[in-house]
Amino acid sequence: MRLSRYFMPVLKENPAEAEIVSHRLMLRAGMIKQSSAGIYSWLPLGFKVLKKIEDIVHREQQRAGHIPMLMPTLQSADLWRESGRYDDYGEEMLRITDRNGRDMLYGPTNEELITDIFRSHVGSYKTLPLTLYHIQWKFRDERRPRFGIMRGREFYMKDGYNFDIDYDSAMHSYNRHLVSYLRTFEAMGLKAIPMRADSGPIGGEDTHEFLVLAETGESEVFYDSNILDLKMGDRVIDYDNWDECAAVMKEWTTPYARTDETHDEALFDAIPEDRRKSSRGIEVGQIFYFGTKYSETMNAKVQGPDGKPAAVHMGSHGIGVSRLLGAIIEASHDDKGIIWPEGVTPFHCGIVNLKQGDDEADGACETIYAALQALGLDPLYDDRKERAGGKFATMDLIGLPWRITVGPRGLKNGVVELTNRRSGESVEMPPEDAVKKIAEIYAV
Repeated sequence: MRLSRYFMPVLKENPAEAEIVSHRLMLRAGMIKQSSAGIYSWLPLGFKVLKKIEDIVHREQQRAGHIPMLMPTLQSADLWRESGRYDDYGEEMLRITDRNGRDMLYGPTNEELITDIFRSHVGSYKTLPLTLYHIQWKFRDERRPRFGIMRGREFYMKDGYNFDIDYDSAMHSYNRHLVSYLRTFEAMGLKAIPMRADSGPIGGEDTHEFLVLAETGESEVFYDSNILDLKMGDRVIDYDNWDECAAVMKEWTTPYARTDETHDEALFDAIPEDRRKSSRGIEVGQIFYFGTKYSETMNAKVQGPDGKPAAVHMGSHGIGVSRLLGAIIEASHDDKGIIWPEGVTPFHCGIVNLKQGDDEADGACETIYAALQALGLDPLYDDRKERAGGKFATMDLIGLPWRITVGPRGLKNGVVELTNRRSGESVEMPPEDAVKKIAEIYAV
């Protein structure tokens, strides 16, 4: 993409309404624009990152054997009355009456709707296990929306639902989700720690939240610092192997890690003092097991192995896709702007032409631009007739992890400059070597 043809309305000044880093930088980088309180339009740069995050979520969910679908944003109130949650959910639910007087709601979650789908089409335990998921916009009418997309009213979310014949099978589904979530967050360059948490209005006793440590986090968290050394890395996990998934669950949940709602001071004090840590955390995902709570109340039963009707065991599993974008920025930025991890960057690298209009510089930039595109990469070429300082400031603000700088002086020596956004280190090399290096980084 040529920046001269792209829509990226960057701001030079910090917006007065932005209270936290991610909100400020997303507004300044032209990623979002507020439509009304807690509701945002996603402009091209923000939308591009959002889709990158969504693609990673889809990839890891399907790797784990989960099946994608799509449910509507509007739901019938009758289903929620059947489960008993319509009145209990509270004022965060946006209730709507259609032109025929039917009570509807803008879905804050989908336990009722997915249970209705399941009971309509599945009648035997032989169909199980089954996990369905979707990524959809949701709405919760926050009393005080703030912090941009971090605590908005409309948000983009992955929610998945498992159906199993018994407790042991359901707990394997729980473990399988934990493994897939760890892989998902690592692919985005995030360290998300699973922490024992409170289930809230979803219900159920077994639940873990995944939290990214950040000063602006909404939750106080307590943890054993040993958990920071854990990584999934490149290990291969067989999601059908109960023991393998259970081993990962044990590995990641044995070190103490809890939110303030479930914090146990006695257990925490048993950890060596130098490893006892407290911080703030941003929730980016949560997994729940709630057993037969919905299948019993909504009569979602199947014929069991003994031929008798059996209420299925269920769990729900969410990832805040839009919230993740803000969490990544909170965890990865400096005083110049965003620093995107390679896995979610909107463009693989930036190309800065220091002297637009110079035949040699223009030609070299065009050659680099075409070579990167030919490899299937997506560069952003700043071909504007702007001062070099302004171009560097823009690249630093939007946070592309790599920048190729092209100027007449370097070209006389046969080199361009390749700069790493995170470290700030620059290396001079021939243009073709810079292209090769970018290709190696992204393994293309």
